[in-house]
Amino acid sequence: QVQLVESGGGLVQPGGSLRLSCAASGFIFSSYAMSWYRQAPGKERELVATITSERGSTNYEKSVEGRFTISSDNAKSTVFLHMNSLKPDDTAVYYCHARRSYGGNYWSKGTLVTVSS
Repeated sequence: QVQLVESGGGLVQPGGSLRLSCAASGFIFSSYAMSWYRQAPGKERELVATITSERGSTNYEKSVEGRFTISSDNAKSTVFLHMNSLKPDDTAVYYCHARRSYGGNYWSKGTLVTVSS
């Protein structure tokens, strides 16, 4: 079965750091672009960061650029989101997403990140 299993979510204080991970299985990891999305209560889901299938190019939403870093470990079929200088507005459910341009996409169940003192 195709699975995207997240870990690393939880409660963190403003200004703190957190690393999310998403372990993929059941498909060829290197053939898919990987992304992180997030959805805050009452808000639309938004794209946070993307790393291409070649793993050589990344893109970030403007509000997180310079604070968040997306990376991958292809040997472990895992994508990471390193989050620094966290703000209360970063509080959301974070989702891992895998997509091929020629067809195929998968979603994780989401993990909650709460930034609060």
